[in-house]
Amino acid sequence: MARTLLTDDIWQQIQDTMRLHGCYCSKNSRNIMEAILWKLRTGATWRDIPQELCPWQTAYNRFNRWASKGLWDKFFFRLRGILDQEWVFIDGSYIRVHQHASGARHGFERAIGQSRGGRTTKIHLATDANGLPIDFKITGGDVHDSQVAKQLIDIVGEATYLIAEKGYDAEHIRICAKNKNMIPIIPLRSNSKRSNKEFDKYLYKLRHLVENAFARLKHFRAIATRFDKLARNYKSMIRIACIFICCKAK
Repeated sequence: MARTLLTDDIWQQIQDTMRLHGCYCSKNSRNIMEAILWKLRTGATWRDIPQELCPWQTAYNRFNRWASKGLWDKFFFRLRGILDQEWVFIDGSYIRVHQHASGARHGFERAIGQSRGGRTTKIHLATDANGLPIDFKITGGDVHDSQVAKQLIDIVGEATYLIAEKGYDAEHIRICAKNKNMIPIIPLRSNSKRSNKEFDKYLYKLRHLVENAFARLKHFRAIATRFDKLARNYKSMIRIACIFICCKAK
């Protein structure tokens, strides 16, 4: 018997959101969602999904169809709940790309880069004061965190404090945060000669919350190692993991 993840409460939240967006809910919908979560949790191929849940083609077709329509994104923004954005943390984390992620059709976004560790993807994540995901971007592993900082700040929109590591120590990032009425809590690099009166050691120590969020995401093996060829599908896998984390935290 395949191990399942959905509790009645979490499934009810997901099912209500599916209905809100006009998704067809059959008697087998819960098993199909369990099959997608099984794939997410184990990182195995779609063909290995236990037959007792549903045929693998059914699970893959639903996942891929909803990914192409952007429904997983809509589900996440609906289910993430009320955010505490007094403190917002941003950071990036490398993901090793498996050889099975090669071979995407020409013209599709891949978000795979070459770095010292080989072929990698990077997740750029923003979390709230409770360590819950606000949103994220994915890029190739060769893209520096500071290059995506402005996009994350724009996504967050409003916050009292923006906490990040010294890799984000750049004047344009501080200006961008201040333009959004955020106080940047970013340590200076060791060779910097500027003053940093806004820096708060206590708030910076809380940066482990975003690291904890990455750790929770990487409990799902399909996130910890990338197997998806398309950036769209890998992003949707992360969305589903974030949905499960947010629903579980309620």
